[in-house]
Amino acid sequence: MRFDPARIFQILDDYGVDYLTIGGWAVVAHGYVRATVDIDFVADQERGNIERLARALASMGARLRGIDADKLDIDLTDPDVLGNGASFTMETDFGPVDFLNDVPGAEPYAQMRDRSIETSAAGVRIRVVGFDDLIAMKEASGRDRDHLDVRELKRPSDS
Repeated sequence: MRFDPARIFQILDDYGVDYLTIGGWAVVAHGYVRATVDIDFVADQERGNIERLARALASMGARLRGIDADKLDIDLTDPDVLGNGASFTMETDFGPVDFLNDVPGAEPYAQMRDRSIETSAAGVRIRVVGFDDLIAMKEASGRDRDHLDVRELKRPSDS
């Protein structure tokens, strides 16, 4: 399967999902260019938005990713499931997607959205978590990859 981030972003937009990109795509948007192999995002937990997200995921053929994921009885098209889970690591017809409800270091969604930026990724307009929110989440994660991202994002530019 070919990773097609433009298609994933476009589908989320087509369904009117209110979301913020938080992972590698956000890192790139804030100035540290590095490879990323999935799309990580948070979404407004308002019921209508989660219902739109469920429909968007269904249209992408979303399914859980991981060992024996097919044996778990988790319906990714059920808004109640999406709204109540901590995180969902998925494979779609267009590549990997991680939807996160519980992100260490994250502020409430409305506050992060107010500080977010709009940019272009893979030729599609997207909303990306703001710089300070991205740094807070990366610092709280405890992962080596995220700590490297923070160092690179905070590095003074040569310009």
